[in-house]
Order: sequence, then structure tokens, then C-alpha cells
Amino acid sequence: MTGSRHPGDTGVRADVLIIGAGASGSVAAAHLATAGFKVVCLEQGGWVNASDFSGDKPEWELLAQKQWHPNPNVRDRPADYPCETSDSDVNPLMFAAVGGSTILYAAHWCRQLPSDFRVRSLDGIADDWPFSYLDLQPYYERVDHEIGVAGLDGDPAYPPGAPPPLPSHAINKMGRKAAEGMNMLGWHWWPAPNAIPTRDYANLKQCVRYGTCLTGCPNGSKASFDLVYWPTALQHGARVVVGARVRQITVGPTGLATGALYVDRDGTERHQLADIVMLAANGIGTPRLLLLSRSSHFPDGLANSSGLVGKRLMMHPYAAVVGLYEDHLDSWLGPAGQTVQSMQFYETDTSRGFVRGAKWNVMPTGGPLGMRSGYGGGPTEERWGANLHRNLREQLGHGFEWGIIAEDLPEEANYVTLDPVATDSDGIPVPKIVYRNSENTRRLLDFHLARVQEAHQAAGAFKTIVTPLMRDCGWHLLGTARMGADPSTSVVDQYGRSHDVPNLYVIDGSVFPTSSGVNPTATIAAVALRCADHLAQTARIQEVPL
Repeated sequence: MTGSRHPGDTGVRADVLIIGAGASGSVAAAHLATAGFKVVCLEQGGWVNASDFSGDKPEWELLAQKQWHPNPNVRDRPADYPCETSDSDVNPLMFAAVGGSTILYAAHWCRQLPSDFRVRSLDGIADDWPFSYLDLQPYYERVDHEIGVAGLDGDPAYPPGAPPPLPSHAINKMGRKAAEGMNMLGWHWWPAPNAIPTRDYANLKQCVRYGTCLTGCPNGSKASFDLVYWPTALQHGARVVVGARVRQITVGPTGLATGALYVDRDGTERHQLADIVMLAANGIGTPRLLLLSRSSHFPDGLANSSGLVGKRLMMHPYAAVVGLYEDHLDSWLGPAGQTVQSMQFYETDTSRGFVRGAKWNVMPTGGPLGMRSGYGGGPTEERWGANLHRNLREQLGHGFEWGIIAEDLPEEANYVTLDPVATDSDGIPVPKIVYRNSENTRRLLDFHLARVQEAHQAAGAFKTIVTPLMRDCGWHLLGTARMGADPSTSVVDQYGRSHDVPNLYVIDGSVFPTSSGVNPTATIAAVALRCADHLAQTARIQEVPL
């Protein structure tokens, strides 16, 4: 498909077309619109209102099993596209809406550590990032203030910098119990930062501790990006088109991107013209679109001269150990994100038999159905009938989770491609995910699971329940259009600009060269802001189609 006139041309040419209104797309839309660019964003989902969420309703946990489930294959909303996962150890999780997956995220707000940007230099594996922690730090700090991060300054795991704008949440009985064990062992812990305000902040309300963050915040407290960034974007003239399922990025005769073809909810194909196209569709959706956008100029997929589009998928395999205690720990209270985090075993120690590490976080175990579904896997007879009631008496309110976010190394054997058979409801090929845990990952998880059990035992747990790998844990979709200086070994440069297509940018988690061992949203947002700032500063020399 070329950039010639199309019957579905909208007639409005954007300076910047952003595909995806999630974390990275929201940041870019707000900042570029504020800088004076004519921004159009295509989002396949729609707007979600706080009143739609079930967290303040008695049927909350039932609705969480379907309507607000994070797995699109389970949720199956009209805006979702399915993912073929039969060859994956982990299910990719995402949500299609203005605000994207921040609608359902736990709002852990963690920066990568300085070492995460220098994995090749420090450990001789994977790749260094094309910039350092210090280069990104100013963007981290700007986003912290835009988001309203609640945290405690001075964590010794991080270099000094500007403090979070809001005080941290109370660590609750769960956090205090976890801290007792860590103190007994002499291990690092710190009150965890969250993108959830401890008092009213900008468009956000003070957290009321529903503990239902993972199914959307009915109080309008959690910093989902529809609340934080889109009011600013719209105020400055940005336009978001909802229900727009993009099927192809179009290219003109000179090889520059000219816009995108999308299907609206009436089934009509339309063409949005643009001078610059930004992909912000996450680590699954972005490579899917690049591979769908084959043309005579780009027979192997758009921006894919390196052959790396879709390759090196990283999804942060997640394991957990729930400890049960005689004390009542109020372990359904919010926020549902982390109360305490630990970087004790984050850095490489090769004597352990693997490289890299993981962040730990303390999280509540939720209500009765959440306990049953989240930490299931046992025999049915242990999860139903009289045993269900026995388990609830023992567990409900008496436990907490030490979760383990394992660093995922970039491997070309883990990838996203187009399924040759399956399509979405508009007939567009769906992504097929091929993803297996490496031997390094298995050893890393085994080590951390053993240490977490020690932490629970030191805190006085009478029982631990181990989940070696959660199947539904693939929130963090990274690495499938990696950034770097060498066009033969990367898809985009350090500012997200395609090496092959000068007016095509990728600004989401796809660009991560490595995954780190922390929740990536803070880094995704900071990288997107850095990319948007650079585009605004260099717009006068940006190559665009005639």
C-alpha cells in the first residue's frame, strides 16, 4: 500500500499520528500537543469511566474473573484482539482503552537501577542501553511529578535525586510483618513507591484503600494515564479516535511513512494521513503492526532490515510465595500495589549459578475468589466444598505475597510473529507468541523462591504457598523493536526513530534492549517523554513526506 489517495482518507493530516493511547502514547500526545503539534491518536479501545469499574460493588471479584480480567483471550471484549499462546509459557496481558493497560495496572512505580542500563559492560551478556540512568533521570523526575508518585526518599538502592512529590503510603500490617523478617535477616527493604496519591493531586483523588486497583479504580485515585495525560492532550488540541483498529502503516514512493489504515467500529476502512507516525501499541501490538505493514519497499515488514522486529520478546516471568500467619494482617486492604519492595538480590552474583536478579514486592492477597484463582493450581478437591471454607478460614486476611519480578534476558528464540491462520474480528492476522523460560531464568527463579521462603519463615509464617510461575503474568511486554546505534542490530535509535524509515518512531516498551527486574511503566513513560522532547527539538530538520 502506498501513500496515494485512499477512499477512506479522513481529510485531516496530522503532524504526528500516534498509534495507541496507552502509557507511552499518552505521554507523547500530551507533550507534543502542548508543544504545538497537531496530534491525532488512533486507539482500538474506548474511554472507560470510573463508574464502570466493579471495585466498589459486591460482585467485584466475580466480574474480575471475566469483564476485567487482564488476559484479552479470557476477557474477549470487542476492542480486544486475541493472541495465539500455545507455544508460550506466559500469557501476554494488556487492555485496550484510552489509558491502555494503566487502567488495570497495580501502579508499582519503579525506576530501573543504573546497572540495568549497562548489562553488557557489567555482566558480559545482552546489550547496554544507548544512554545511562543519569541521562534518563531528569525524565524520571518530570514524570514522577506529572503522575503524582507517592514514595519515601532515600532508598539506598538508588542514587540520590529529587524526592517523590507525595509521601508514601502506610506499609500496613502486611508490610510491617514483612519488614520484621527482612530485618531479622539483615536484608534490604524499603517502603514501595506507587503511582497512587496519598492526598488529592491534580486530577486524582486520595486513595481510599479499596484494594481493587487491578480491576480499575472506581474512586479515580490510581494514576491511569487517561486521567493524568489525556485532559492535557485534549486541552491543547490533540484528537483521539477510539474504536480504531489499525491494520497497516502506509508508505509513500520515497519509503517514508504517510499514515495508517484503520477499521472503525462500523467496519469502514479509513486512512489517517500524517507527517510523522509514532507506534505506541506495546511490545506485542507494535511488532504485529510492523509485520503487517509489508510492502514492496519493506518485504520483510516495515523497519525490519535488521530482522529483529518481533524478536527478543521479554515478559518478566513472575513467581510468588504467600506466607500465612497467625496474626490478622488485613491483607485485602489497598492499595493493591506494593507496600514494601526489596532489591537485596537484584545484582548479579555468578556464584548463584545465574546472572542478573529480581525485585521483590509485598502485595495483598485480596478477597476469597482472588486467593482461590490467583494462587490456585492445587487439586480441585482442595479448592472447593468444605476444603474451600477451611482454606478461607486459614488464609483470608492472614497472608501476604512476596512477589518476584525476574529479569528476562533478550533471546531471539522468544518472539512475536503473525499467526498464519487466526484473525481478529476484522480479519486481521493475530499475533502468535513464542516464549519459553531459559535455563538462566529457571535457576534465577529457584534461587529467589528459596530466599523468599526464608523471608517468610523469619517473619513467623506457619505455612508458605509457592507459585513457581504465574501463567497470567505477562504485563510487561518488552524488547521486540529494540533501540541501539547500529542499524544491523537494532530497529530504532536512542530516540525511538526507525533506522529504516526516518519519520517512523517506536516509543513503547518494544524499544527496551534489556528488561531489568522492575516494573517498567516508569521507564516506558520516561523514555516516551525523552523521545517526544527530542522530536519537538528537532522538528525543523525532520524528514516528512511531501
